[in-house]
Amino acid sequence: MKKWIIPSTLIACTLLYFVEQGLEVNYAWKTAAKWIFFLAMPLLLSRFFNREKQKKAFHKRGIFLGLLFGGISFASILVAYYLLQDVIDFDSIVQELKKSGISAENFIFIALYITVGNSLLEEFFFRGFIFLNLYQAGSRKLAYLYSALLFATYHISIFQSWFSWELILLALFGLFTIGLVFNWLDTKTNTFLNSWVVHIMADLAIVLIGFHLFGIF
Repeated sequence: MKKWIIPSTLIACTLLYFVEQGLEVNYAWKTAAKWIFFLAMPLLLSRFFNREKQKKAFHKRGIFLGLLFGGISFASILVAYYLLQDVIDFDSIVQELKKSGISAENFIFIALYITVGNSLLEEFFFRGFIFLNLYQAGSRKLAYLYSALLFATYHISIFQSWFSWELILLALFGLFTIGLVFNWLDTKTNTFLNSWVVHIMADLAIVLIGFHLFGIF
């Protein structure tokens, strides 16, 4: 199973980049592609190549770390938005979102999906499938670095048209660091539950900003 994780996930993220930046499709089609590559593909690989069942004992006390870091992430994103309002062209971001079919009228539904569904999908893929499988197979350094690096670079397909190259580099560094933290948190529970909790809280802050940008409140 281990030898299939890196090539398969590189292919998945490359194809998603092509869908995001190379095809003129709306958000629904991009979401469908993401579910195929981030959920269906890993499940198929796990079924056919993961012959050894690994022990995954859940440690309940570790979940409090997820709640703590989730609160910190929520507050940090809102503070960053306040500080960077004059640096980032948020009007252009809104226009890009509208081109994908996201508007003030449907944003509430998009926000619900992003906060719960999309965060679950990404955590299953980057932490549940990539990190925990590599980590429990004994490749701990590779698990940390590869999962965090792919998590960061995957997001280029989303924001490369939003930011200047300086902000893109800053965002990549931040996402890579966050990926490392997410990985560490998940070693405390042996599941991707902790990172999912933090991811939900972070996305909740982002959608609140989205509500403001769309003029909903």
